[in-house]
Amino acid sequence: MFENLCTLPLSSELFTQALHPTEPILAVGLSGGHVQSFRLPAVAGSSSDDDDVDTSVISTGTSTIDTEWRTRRHKGSCRTLAYSGDGEVLYSAGTDGLLKAADSSTGQVVSKILIPFDPSGKLDPPTLIHALTPQTLLLATDSAALHLFDLRAPSTLSTKPSQTHRPHDDYISSLTPLPPTENSTSGFSKQWVTTGGTTLAVTDLRRGVLVKSEDQEEELLSSVFVGGLPSRPGRSKGQKVLVGSSNGVLTLWERGVWDDQDERIIVDGGRGGGESLDALVLMPEGVGDGGKNVVVGVGDGTIRIVKLGMNKVTTELRHDEVEGVVGLGFDVEGRLISGGGSIIKVWQEKMNLEEEVEDDDSDDDEAGPKKRAMDGSDDDSDADSSEEEDRGRKSRKKRRKANRNKNVGNGIIGLKGLE
Repeated sequence: MFENLCTLPLSSELFTQALHPTEPILAVGLSGGHVQSFRLPAVAGSSSDDDDVDTSVISTGTSTIDTEWRTRRHKGSCRTLAYSGDGEVLYSAGTDGLLKAADSSTGQVVSKILIPFDPSGKLDPPTLIHALTPQTLLLATDSAALHLFDLRAPSTLSTKPSQTHRPHDDYISSLTPLPPTENSTSGFSKQWVTTGGTTLAVTDLRRGVLVKSEDQEEELLSSVFVGGLPSRPGRSKGQKVLVGSSNGVLTLWERGVWDDQDERIIVDGGRGGGESLDALVLMPEGVGDGGKNVVVGVGDGTIRIVKLGMNKVTTELRHDEVEGVVGLGFDVEGRLISGGGSIIKVWQEKMNLEEEVEDDDSDDDEAGPKKRAMDGSDDDSDADSSEEEDRGRKSRKKRRKANRNKNVGNGIIGLKGLE
C-alpha cells in the first residue's frame, strides 16, 4: 500500500514529531534539545500558481527536503511538540522545564514560561502538548499533572495554568480530543481522552475529570479517535477511541462507555506478550482503500496497518531494524511520516516509478543553504545535552536500544540543509 520515498537522518535520537495542519512541513524534537523544521516537496499533481514550483517528486526524483530552520531550543531533551490550530505557532517543551511558543515559519521564540514544579518542588518534565482550541493549550507532565493554559493571544502564554487536573496515577502517555457534538456552537473540542499507566480517563474543559476506567492490567501508551464506523443497535454509535498497549493489543472503546473496553485486536502476538504499540494515526480519507484503517507504530521498528471491520493487520512496513516507531502522521499531501531512532521516513502509496534514481546523501548537503531566522532567540550551540538522564521514561515504553547514526538515504527525495 505504501512505498518508502526517502530516509531522513537526524542529528540525535527523535523524541517527538509534529506535522503542520495546512502545509507540507514537519517539525522534529530531538534528544539533544534541538528543534528542526523541514519542508517536504509537493507531490505530482499538486495545484500551484507558480509554474516554476517543482511538483515532480514522483516523475523525476529531483525534489528535496529543505531545512527551514534549526535551533537548540531546550537545554536537555525536547520531549514534545505541537502546532497551533492554524499552524502559525509551534509549541515545544523540554526537560529543562520550559514551555516555549515560536513562530513556526522562522523558529523565533515569541514567549516562554516555566512548567510548574512537581509536588516535591522539583522540575516536572513534560510528556505531551496539545493545542485544544485557539484559547486552550494542554500540557501533561511526568508527575501525572495535566495543566491547562489560557492563550490570551494567538502567540502568547499565560504565566501559570488556569487549571490543573490529575486524571491518572502515572504520567500521561497519550491525549486524544473528542470531536464536538452536533450541539456545539464553537466547533471546537471541549473533552478529551487520556491514557496513563493502566487506565483511560475523560476530562471536560469546564467540569474537569469526568470518568476513569478500571485498571486494564496492561500499560496504555497511545490513542486515536475513529468516527464513521458502522453503528449497531444498542450502545454502539460508530464512534470509538482506539488504544495501543504495551503488549501488542489494540483495544476499542465506545464513545460514552468508558468503564471498560469492548473489543480487542491483536497487532503483535509475541510469546509472553507482544511488542509495544507506541504510536497510532488514522489513515485520512482519500488515502488507502477507502475503508477505515489505523496505522500503528510498533516497538520492534515495524509499521502495521489495521483494517477496522476486518479487525486485523493487512500491511506491514519496516521503519527500522532496531529502534521502535515513536511518531506517526500524515502530511497535507497524504504522505505517511514515520519517526523513530535517529531517522524519519517518508512513505507514499501506489508509487509507479519508471526508473530508480540514486539518492545523493553526500557531505555537500552540509554546505547547502539553510533557512534560519533565529536572531539569537535561543542557544544554538553544540553543548552537551542531558539526553542520558531522559532515557528513563523512554525505557518504560520499550525504547531501550542505543542510538545509531543512520546517514544513508534510500529513496527518491534528496536531502538538503541537514546538520
